Amino acid sequence: MTASLHPKLALFDDSEQSSPLPVVDHYCGVEARMDKSLELQAQLGPVFDITLDLEDGAPVGGEQEHREMVAEKLLSPANRFGRVGARVHPLSHPAFEADVDALIGKAGEAMAFLMLPKPDSLAEVQAACAQIDACLLRHGIKKALPIHVLIETHGALREVQAIAAHPRIESLSFGLMDFVSAHRGAIPRYALSAEGQFSHPLIARAKLEISAAAHGQAKTPSHCVVTEFKNTSALHAAATRAAREFAYTRMWSIHPGQIQVILDAFAPSVAELDEAIEIIQAAQAEQWAPIQYRDTLHDRASYRFFWQLLERAHRTGHHLPIEIRQAYFAAD
Repeated sequence: MTASLHPKLALFDDSEQSSPLPVVDHYCGVEARMDKSLELQAQLGPVFDITLDLEDGAPVGGEQEHREMVAEKLLSPANRFGRVGARVHPLSHPAFEADVDALIGKAGEAMAFLMLPKPDSLAEVQAACAQIDACLLRHGIKKALPIHVLIETHGALREVQAIAAHPRIESLSFGLMDFVSAHRGAIPRYALSAEGQFSHPLIARAKLEISAAAHGQAKTPSHCVVTEFKNTSALHAAATRAAREFAYTRMWSIHPGQIQVILDAFAPSVAELDEAIEIIQAAQAEQWAPIQYRDTLHDRASYRFFWQLLERAHRTGHHLPIEIRQAYFAAD
């Protein structure tokens, strides 16, 4: 019966079906912090991803040992949800090929995604993806490893629409600090702060272009870090603006204490959630035909919005009524 159809089946066609990424992408480059992050993920569940960092995390001269350690973490039983990825060195770096080969060769099936930093063009993204896919083939890895791209150079921002359209790309992240550095001192230090990064016109423009490009290609836009990790009010305000004003659906964390703050900021309010539940249930009861709810007409266009709000509540670990969990998220 049509009324029993799951919202995903009733409201979206096959090309629109996707599994949204967790809201938080937590970065760590030191082994002790990797272990703590894996422990926290085990406690909270797969409401955040972990990215093990080979680029900034590896000590100079110790790249080989670092990548081997990261591969071991990926294969560890501590990676219990399969939501751990890795950031490799840029394509232009001598360690890129060795990073990719070691991670894919030793832990390709266990890796959730691979992050590409500092591409300067679509051509660089294409070349990196070609090397990654050749490595997957060489090592007999059958899954298509999702690729995330860091937009942090002038060239990548110029071609962000084309990069977002690349079929191998799952997510675009904004690299705030490298982007500011690329302006050779013309952007003041204040623009790196939790508040300033939203008010400086060049940074706001970059964030909006990345977000728009990602959404236009049904990819996930991931917001940059807030470095004032002890200032939870500033972090919450920044995360709220990233989600509600700049349309980001994911955000970086660089300290375990930031994870829950970001989850809370990205979660819908109780009032929003209650409204979404009522509208989705009423629509489903009417076999997804138009309905009137509190003197407002709703149809499939608004049903999609309210369903996506419910999904966001689920992805942020929001407490949902048991009947809603069972009806819509029992398979997760």
